[in-house]
This record gives sequence, structure tokens and C-alpha cells, in this order.
Amino acid sequence: MVIIVKRKPLMAALAVLLASYILFLAISEAHPVRMVFGENGDALQEVIENIVNVRNRSILDSNIDMLKPLYHTGVTLGKWAYEHEVKKTEYLNQWSEKQGVRFVEINPRLKINRVQEKGSGLTVNFTLSNEYRYVYIDRPGKVNSFRLGTYHSMDLIKSGEGWLITREWYTDPFADSLGLKESQWEKVRDVINQGTAKDFSNIGKRRLDAVAYANKYCGAAAENFINGYNKKYRNYNPLGGDCANFVSQALYEGGKFRKTGTWNYGKEGSQAWINAQALKNYLLYSGRASLVARGSYEKVLSASYRLLPGDIIAYEQKGKIKHVSMVTGADSKGYILVNCHNVDRYMVPWDLGWSDKGIVFHLIRVHY
Repeated sequence: MVIIVKRKPLMAALAVLLASYILFLAISEAHPVRMVFGENGDALQEVIENIVNVRNRSILDSNIDMLKPLYHTGVTLGKWAYEHEVKKTEYLNQWSEKQGVRFVEINPRLKINRVQEKGSGLTVNFTLSNEYRYVYIDRPGKVNSFRLGTYHSMDLIKSGEGWLITREWYTDPFADSLGLKESQWEKVRDVINQGTAKDFSNIGKRRLDAVAYANKYCGAAAENFINGYNKKYRNYNPLGGDCANFVSQALYEGGKFRKTGTWNYGKEGSQAWINAQALKNYLLYSGRASLVARGSYEKVLSASYRLLPGDIIAYEQKGKIKHVSMVTGADSKGYILVNCHNVDRYMVPWDLGWSDKGIVFHLIRVHY
């Protein structure tokens, strides 16, 4: 049998195939994200989750060698990102040794907010909430936990079957602590090991409500980490920090402190409302708070156990208050925990991220 193929239908079919191929190339060039990861971005989610999981595992295993394969260290920004992650991992392990604890699990949750093409690679913006679970070495049966929330901008480039980080920016919760020294660790551990669980069942309703507010609106560290900040208030992070604004909100919305001519929020917050130094000064000079202790970590450690949920800790660096946080509880040994913005923290040990020698702590009793 002889099959006769008509020339015109064959040419038409070839033309359709050629047009489809040209369209495929055009889409591939114009939308590499879509061609590589698909419309729903599930594969990209897996790429970022893998990076986060490897970094968390390096902390749990005290193994910085796991980090380098994630980065393109042949470019300057990739090398810097890698070196910073190494320092952060080393700091967390140093802090856990100082504290007499061991991290047993780190559980991440992340949400990709935006993906953009950048040259031959991608820029991925995502929100990350890491839950750190730890035990005291002498009390391994009792698991404690805290959460840190961070906002990342990460550049990735394809390499073989995987992706490498060529740049990463985020406000690191440990950036002020990468020089932790071992000078007083033995004395510090003696104090911490003597701690016992606290009973806060008798604290007043205003304190409880201030803490409830701080728990609900601690941003990416909150239990429902995608809710963010209270939309009634401006986010001052892009202007230098939102920590004082957050504490003021908790005092006003939860603690029911009345606004004053000095401490108030209208269309914008006053200096005493949004500035850490001004807020600390206002609370102390107005009589709405009093100083429990001031000094280096070793000097104020014992006094820190007297703090109550709803109290405040201010962090001084080079003679100026750089940060404030609200006390929200204590762990299984009574070690004080705090919430704050920038970086978002939920029930985090009060000195974690503030361990450098030059930090001066102000422990402040708020009068509800």
C-alpha cells in the first residue's frame, strides 16, 4: 500500500510546530521563573526550605562545614553571606554553651512573598519563622522553645542540578553578638543552673493583657506568623526600628496606660512613643516605671530574675539605648524571656542577640 501525503497539510503542520517552538523560547527567556518552577512555585518553596533546613541542621550538629555548599563564594556578596552565616552559627553554639543548654530541634515556617528575575538568576523575598527548641543539660526532659522571625532578600543562581546563594540580606537577630567571649561563663552558668521555674499566676490583669498584645503582634515570630504587625500603627522598621513603637502599643492597648502630651500616637508617634532612648527616659522620669538594675550582663544577671511579665529591658550600646523589649515570661529555669520587633522575637531569652562586651542592660519595672 502506498500512502500519499499532501504537501500543503505537511507544511502547515511544520509551520505550527515551528511557531510553537519560537513561542516556547520566548516564554523561557521572558519568564525563567515560570519555566523552571512552574506556575505555583512549589519547587522554589522546596529550594528555599532546603537551604533553611541545612542551615538549621548546621546549628544542631555544630557543623559549619555544611554551610559552604549553599553559597557561591566566588562572588563577593556570596562570600560575605556565607561568612556571616558561619559567624551566626558559631555564636549560637557559643551562647548555648554559656547557657548550659542544648538545641534539640529547629522548626522553620516560611512564606515566599515575591520572586523577581535578576540576570540569569532570581531574587526571592521571603518571611521566615524559626522555632528553636532547647533543653538544659542537667534537665534534658524539659523542652523549652522560642521563635525568631526574619525577613529575607536572597539572590540565587542556577548551578548544575541546584541553586547557589549569591547575596542575602536580612536583619540578623544575632548581629550585635558575634563577638561573644568566654570570660565569665563558669560564674554565669552557676547562676543560671540555680534557677527554678516561676509562677506568674498572680500577676495583674493589665500586665497579662500587655503580654497578650505582645504575643499577638510580634510579627513574623508570632504563632500565626503571616498576620504581621497591628495595621493601626505605622511600621517604623524602614525608618530605623519599630521596637519602641511595639512596646508603647503593648503598654497602651494591653496595659491600658493613658496617652499624655509627651507619650502619644496620633497620625504618627511622638518621640517618647517611637524612640527607644526617649521611651526609656519618659517611663523612668514620669514615674510610670523604675530602674531595677543597670550594667553589664554579668552585673545584672541575678537581678533579671526579679523581672515580671510586662516589664521592659533596654539595651544600651555606645552610650545610647538602641533597643527595647517587653518581658513576656520565663523558661523552665526561670530565665527571663522577651518579645520585640526588629528583629521579631517571641519568648526569646533576654540576652540572646545582645551578648557583646559593650552592651549595657537596663532592667525596668513598669508600674501598672
